[in-house]
Amino acid sequence: MSSDTVHSKSGGGLGTFFGVWFGLLFLTAVEVVLAYVQVLSLKGMVMVLMVLSVVKSWLIVSFFMHLHSERTSLVLSLIPAVVVVITLLAMFFPDSLRLLELRVP
Repeated sequence: MSSDTVHSKSGGGLGTFFGVWFGLLFLTAVEVVLAYVQVLSLKGMVMVLMVLSVVKSWLIVSFFMHLHSERTSLVLSLIPAVVVVITLLAMFFPDSLRLLELRVP
């Protein structure tokens, strides 16, 4: 099997994978800069970091795990699991903020 056949089945060549990798590297750098600069409130920072993490996880699952080239039924079967995870995060997020208030100064 030639390398062209492998790349055509996976849906992208080295350029695509390096582009995604540099995108992930850029998003990670943004997260690190946001953590050091601290221009947002704690709640705002957590929300921005969560959104960036969701984008990064989508890039990883879509390109490195080749989910973008799978059948639609497989992709749609993962949506309920993602909804459950996001719901659980939304339920436990307020409790984690309550723990910050319990800290002794």
